[in-house]
Amino acid sequence: MALCGTGRNDVGAKTALLAFTDGDIRPALRGAGRSERAETEALVRRAHPGYVVEPADDDTLLDGVYPPDGVTYATVLAGAELYCDRRLMLDRPSELPEHLRLAGAGRRIIVHGMHSAVDWLGFAVWEDGVLVRSLSLSPDGGIQENIGEPYDFELPYWAGEHPVEPVPGWHDQGPYPLPFHPLDLGEEALRALFGFVIEGRPSPDDIDPDDVPLHGFRVSNPSGEEQAAREAAYAEALQTMGPPRRYHMGPDGTMHETSS
Repeated sequence: MALCGTGRNDVGAKTALLAFTDGDIRPALRGAGRSERAETEALVRRAHPGYVVEPADDDTLLDGVYPPDGVTYATVLAGAELYCDRRLMLDRPSELPEHLRLAGAGRRIIVHGMHSAVDWLGFAVWEDGVLVRSLSLSPDGGIQENIGEPYDFELPYWAGEHPVEPVPGWHDQGPYPLPFHPLDLGEEALRALFGFVIEGRPSPDDIDPDDVPLHGFRVSNPSGEEQAAREAAYAEALQTMGPPRRYHMGPDGTMHETSS
């Protein structure tokens, strides 16, 4: 995904979720206990064949929903398996690797990713091997993928009922390039598909993600190529971003860029 954008910030809404489930995953998450580490490790090894998998600190779904680079959080639940892993987030969610689609054969597969730094959202759902919905969009990249019929929870957003309002005090704001903010729809998708949210006001029926324990694993490519590519991407992003831009508020309440 693009490393520039009109992001809200780099702290808030970020997810990297993959689930295999026998239907609705919400009952499994609501009654989640701690899975066996050995069973969960086997799950992670299946997701990353040929990689080195080592134990790491455990966490919960609240903080583990978007792990650090090189870390996978996972759990095995009654009727569901859940991964949190940045490697599984793709600009085009429909391109989930074949070995993962085969691992979820005969079940529902759900992918959900979003990143507040670039206002990106991507999610996809397969039912019994058939891709029924995939959406990926951001203000800079536009709609990168839009496959299948929108779910009911999407319809008000596409109908223009949740437009992005201009930020008070900022000059030269053109219209937002999408009919809604991707992260707003992302939270609705997270609630509809997983039963919880990470920002905004939770509903009484929402699952508390802090009640879902996850096992942690460090997962690395033994060749070192993946780490080298990651470091190169970071260096390129820093060079592209250039020096930070600073603003101050003028007497009239508008924002102005400072020269230093």
